[in-house]
Amino acid sequence: MDPCVELLFGRGTKKVRLPEFVTPTVIRKPKMPVRYDCEKAVRSALSADGSSGNASSGGSANRVSLVEVAKNANSACLAICDITRPVPNHLFLRPAIEILLDAGIDHKAITVLVATGLHRPNEGEELRELVGDDWVFDHVRVVNHFATSDDDHLDLGITPTRRVPVKIDRRFVQADLRIATGLVEPHFMAGYSGGRKVVAPGLAHADTIRTFHNHAFMSDPAAANCNLDGNPLHEEQLEIIRMIGGAYAINTVIDEERNLSFINFGEITTSHREAVKFVQRYCRAPVPHEFEIVVTSGAGYPLDQTYYQSVKGMVGAIDILKLGGDLFIVSECAEGLGSDAYRRAQQQLVSLGEEAFLQVLQRQRKADIDQWQSQMQTKASSKARIHLLSTLPRESFPLTGVNMYDDVNEFERSIASAALGKQHIAVIPEGPYVIPYVSDATE
Repeated sequence: MDPCVELLFGRGTKKVRLPEFVTPTVIRKPKMPVRYDCEKAVRSALSADGSSGNASSGGSANRVSLVEVAKNANSACLAICDITRPVPNHLFLRPAIEILLDAGIDHKAITVLVATGLHRPNEGEELRELVGDDWVFDHVRVVNHFATSDDDHLDLGITPTRRVPVKIDRRFVQADLRIATGLVEPHFMAGYSGGRKVVAPGLAHADTIRTFHNHAFMSDPAAANCNLDGNPLHEEQLEIIRMIGGAYAINTVIDEERNLSFINFGEITTSHREAVKFVQRYCRAPVPHEFEIVVTSGAGYPLDQTYYQSVKGMVGAIDILKLGGDLFIVSECAEGLGSDAYRRAQQQLVSLGEEAFLQVLQRQRKADIDQWQSQMQTKASSKARIHLLSTLPRESFPLTGVNMYDDVNEFERSIASAALGKQHIAVIPEGPYVIPYVSDATE
């Protein structure tokens, strides 16, 4: 057996040599169906011809057509995920906008709104890469959401159960036709990405985001990968959708090679649920036992461009890690740690230590910006020793709070050292896009 494994890293892969005395268990999705006739799949989904544009069999019993819902609209806003998600916008944005134009909506009344949440804006060539089709820029307005701009948001009140202030980008709320677009994949807080998550936190004000990313939300056991049942973020997101008056969604699923596997369109909650039902058959990977060593990735470009996003790869693997084990992760981090706010949060975590840091968070009704990612890191670091191979500058190493490497040979020697006396290593090449769990063989 080849002792090298290839892990997603930046725009390519990173080869990592494993010790020859261990038996690696490589954890991947099952082979997914692929739509090579992408144009037909997209048109089929948007026109609701009964096939949903999917590579799988079956479909929704609640079919709806963008062609029909656009007829009664005078304006439209399409929310798209920011550059951190490999959403195939180039496949569906133009067909969707053409339908809106054909329905009589003026091009000046159609907005493509980048759902940045509290991430940085996407501009210039990066924005063109994100949209993936210059035709879109030539025909409609493409703009970023800014979560700290008070004037850009409408205050819709407070959610009834957990008292979250609901402030959402007015360009989305006030549009006659509201469409969230995105990728449905595991998410380490909200269960699954896409759908309602594109609206909140994607288009939410900082007050909204900071409230439902506070310690109480983040520490809830139900706020976990691949779980929607009782998930407090998911439940608040659904309530926010109700408060804005509903929306529609274009949901996509891609395989490990970033090929289109599924696309649908419909009411945001039901269509997202259908996409989740599809993807969970592939992204949840059963294994027979826990491992003392797991080797994983930050999922490659665009997700692994910051240390902030790399935390998802750490958390994604913890359910199969034995307590006190070692987690080895590769993540390029070409843009560095992340935002200045995140740098401050990491400084706080490292200087206070995990226990004191979490005690500070417990006293805050609103989390400081990006503090929640530092809290999520503690879910992994409290269970295992974390080792990261990246291109981060050495001066940033202390702020990560983990064992850092910029040399693959040193990284490999650490894996070999940790593996002494052990036989099994788990390897997750795609990182947080695959969520392994220990399964009873009788399930």
